[in-house]
Amino acid sequence: MKLEQAELEEIVKGCKRQHRLSQQKVYEMYYGKMLPLCKRYAKNSDEAKDILQNGFIKVFEKIDKYDFNGSFGGWVRRLIVNTAIDHYRKHKKEFLIDDDSRVEDTDKWYEEESESKYEGISSEDIKYAIAKLSPAYKMVFNLYILEGYTHQEIAGELGISVGTSKSNLAKAKLNVKKILIKKLKK
Repeated sequence: MKLEQAELEEIVKGCKRQHRLSQQKVYEMYYGKMLPLCKRYAKNSDEAKDILQNGFIKVFEKIDKYDFNGSFGGWVRRLIVNTAIDHYRKHKKEFLIDDDSRVEDTDKWYEEESESKYEGISSEDIKYAIAKLSPAYKMVFNLYILEGYTHQEIAGELGISVGTSKSNLAKAKLNVKKILIKKLKK
């Protein structure tokens, strides 16, 4: 549903006045777009829905700060991603299991592959592979590859070193490749 700018501004202004129907409209407009985003950061669907719900709470708590400069959808997206980061930080101790255990003999299978070998891979296969990553690897992978954060920004957001961010990204890429290779062999 594509809204005119004036109509969107009225809805946002309604949200700033805590008008429930305006809030419901924003929720309906962005729920379907933001749930897949949350699923990229979550361990499962229930956790993704929790992150999304908390994200919308933040959207409505902070909507007074939205000044109509830039895309409202982009502003909502940024708050939802920040909520996922906050969720990760809050549960960081649970996530920091031995991530190295997921990388097995990478030297044996990490070699240059021809592009034609990957022609049968669908976007669903890639999503599946990313979902199989450990929470720490998945968080760094998503922030760097999909959200465009730098390693410095990731380190600051997650409370890790730049080196750890780089290492986690490299290991995440290797694990995604390994999962995809296994899938292709089936």
